[in-house]
Amino acid sequence: MDYKAVYSQWLQNPYFDAETKEELKAIENDDKEIKERFYKDLEFGTAGLRGIIGAGTNRMNIYVVRKTTQGLANYIKSVGKEGQGVAIAYDSRNMSWEFANEAALCLAANGIKAYIFESLRPTPELSFALRHFGCAAGINVTASHNPPEYNGYKVYWEDGAQITPPHDSGIMDQVKKVEDYSQVYTMDKEEAIAQGKYEVIGQAVDDAYMAELKKQVLHMDAIQAEGKNLKIVYTPLHGTGNLPARRILKELGFENVYVVPEQELPDGNFPTVSYPNPEADEAFELGLKLAKEVDADLVLATDPDADRLGVRVKDKDGNYHTLTGNMSGCLLADYEIGQRKELHGLPEDGVLIKTIVTTNLADAIARGYEIGLIEVLTGFKFIGQQILGFEQGKKGEYLFGFEESYGCLIGTYARDKDAIVATMALCEAAAYYKTKGKTLWDAMLDIYEKYGYYKDDIQSITLKGIEGLEKIQNIMNLLRKEPPVKLGDYPVMSVRDYQAGVDGLPKSNVLYYDLTEDAWVCVRPSGTEPKVKFYYGIKGSSLADADEKSARLGKAVLAMVDDMMTRV
Repeated sequence: MDYKAVYSQWLQNPYFDAETKEELKAIENDDKEIKERFYKDLEFGTAGLRGIIGAGTNRMNIYVVRKTTQGLANYIKSVGKEGQGVAIAYDSRNMSWEFANEAALCLAANGIKAYIFESLRPTPELSFALRHFGCAAGINVTASHNPPEYNGYKVYWEDGAQITPPHDSGIMDQVKKVEDYSQVYTMDKEEAIAQGKYEVIGQAVDDAYMAELKKQVLHMDAIQAEGKNLKIVYTPLHGTGNLPARRILKELGFENVYVVPEQELPDGNFPTVSYPNPEADEAFELGLKLAKEVDADLVLATDPDADRLGVRVKDKDGNYHTLTGNMSGCLLADYEIGQRKELHGLPEDGVLIKTIVTTNLADAIARGYEIGLIEVLTGFKFIGQQILGFEQGKKGEYLFGFEESYGCLIGTYARDKDAIVATMALCEAAAYYKTKGKTLWDAMLDIYEKYGYYKDDIQSITLKGIEGLEKIQNIMNLLRKEPPVKLGDYPVMSVRDYQAGVDGLPKSNVLYYDLTEDAWVCVRPSGTEPKVKFYYGIKGSSLADADEKSARLGKAVLAMVDDMMTRV
């Protein structure tokens, strides 16, 4: 159906409320806006939905959420798991509670019990909760670190990870089949509660989640020795991390935790940042200001759904250093694996897991500890899938897993990245190294000295709208047609086209270039933002050498991007 016809249908159909129609009437003379909102349905991808909040088929609203949930309910019933229920969490974004509530009522109307949190909770606690209750699936209403006009809807399966094959395609097919809003069920909340299909959860799950986090502590002795001396600045960036992060640190014995007051309370407009991303320097401006006032040892920032952690650490001269996701991931990997080896020894089939765009320093750490290394596609759900495989196959033991985009998991109580456990573990590691007379920055330098000065970076270009999606695909097509033979100073040794299938991994629209001297470049369209990303990494002989080599390769990548943009 033509987008204008769908627009008219929404204006005329009594199913849609007056507020929605008023919003649509306000754009009646803006054909481009009407087309953007109605030229397609908001795509249910391999992780769920993500889009701009507003009226229309290509926007996040209660009608799209209901329709999607109906498809999920149909899939759950098709595999005979309707008796297990679904756990639902949501973050601080605008409309998050409304979307979560609509999803719960749709499930209840389909005879599937919804366990919905009483207030906002972190993503990893949703992953934990659905396994805690033995649910068939989970829904988390969040757009992670996207700008404030966005919201999203992530779907998890019973193992606690975001959906992977065959469930992702199965759910997607069922969602597509729901073409008519008359096929979508909902019901009154009080009636759903009376029927036992709508249960509000909270404190008991929080307590169980906290107990699992505490099981991951390796050096309580170090926390007892230095926890009262360590100074920590923390910001939840207006999101879900505030209460759980502070609680775990307090209960373990970290006495000097300073929360950035301007960013402490939930706010879906994220007034102190342009977008709430712990990868961005602006997310740390207020935190670093407070850190200098109190002379903090480290500064931590979690994104709105608290699955990703950004880090700044102080050296002995009082200077603060940025730890990228690759750096903090490797720092924690080395600490967790190294201390586990020292305290208990390592299992013969122990494994470190990383994604294909994550630093080669992880490979070096795995070789150093003589453990297995598994490389998976981008997305923490693929790390979760490996953990499930270990459990089902009775072979392989998960030691640590992380991705370059500031996410890791310690333990297997959840199957998604967890910034709360990462916050806890980094503070523990800081206390441990403090007992050795070292800072976290010293520990990072020790890792570089031992394994090599690896440096990784990323360049992104944003291409919004219908034309943007077409340009992104044209860039990938051009690179497949004319692969580079040299990037900067490095000849291309081999090309991995993951769309053709590599190492038995699911097919994905990703190109990876193995270069000489352990350097690499990877090109990947984002799955959550209108961007195409260019990842790259090098190995240097010192910090200065690594910086210089990375800068040169970065310029070469940008030159390639500029050339392609003139051709697409």
